[in-house]
Amino acid sequence: MSLPVDFNLYLITDRRQTVSGNLVRTVQAALEGGARAVQLREKDLATDELLRLAEQLRVLTLSYRARLLINSDIDIALAVDADGVHLPSNSPEFASARKKLGEEKLLGMSTHNLSELRIAENSGADFVTFGPVFKTPAKLPFGDPVGLAALETACRHTSLPLFALGGVAHAAVPELLMTGVAGIALISGILASGDPAAATRRFLTDLGAPQGSSR
Repeated sequence: MSLPVDFNLYLITDRRQTVSGNLVRTVQAALEGGARAVQLREKDLATDELLRLAEQLRVLTLSYRARLLINSDIDIALAVDADGVHLPSNSPEFASARKKLGEEKLLGMSTHNLSELRIAENSGADFVTFGPVFKTPAKLPFGDPVGLAALETACRHTSLPLFALGGVAHAAVPELLMTGVAGIALISGILASGDPAAATRRFLTDLGAPQGSSR
């Protein structure tokens, strides 16, 4: 049996959006603010650089009793004993990911429509992100936002925990929760904040989640 999806705020990294320019320090601040799940997603880094960063974040997330998932790279996830892997919708690893990971790791998948949701379910995913819900520069390659109606439909048509992704702001959290989502996935909402710890605490308050450090 895989690990439980025991979080409702899912932080996705992009070192270019950090105010300080220091991703590790920014993630630590988010963890201090209460974040309990981090996806390392730095797609342009060389393997050795990504491995070093994964090792640093693994130490940090363990100290805060938080989940660490690695985007796409199953080998690095296994090398640092991460809690799991997150795969994009076009990943060739869909069919073999669960077998490679084993049953005691989390498998997250990115989805943008009902067809991809079905693929995620049939591939043994533990949870999915769905979006982009709102307009956001990071998701422009995926076309127009899917919107709240499509999000609600997706929630009705899957038993998997589903996280709303894309342009999520504080003001939108109440209406997102009304669609049936399990939580929210964030990049700039936390990383681009001048105070990542405070931004994390505020989103957790929006979600009605417990706050504070778990160290």
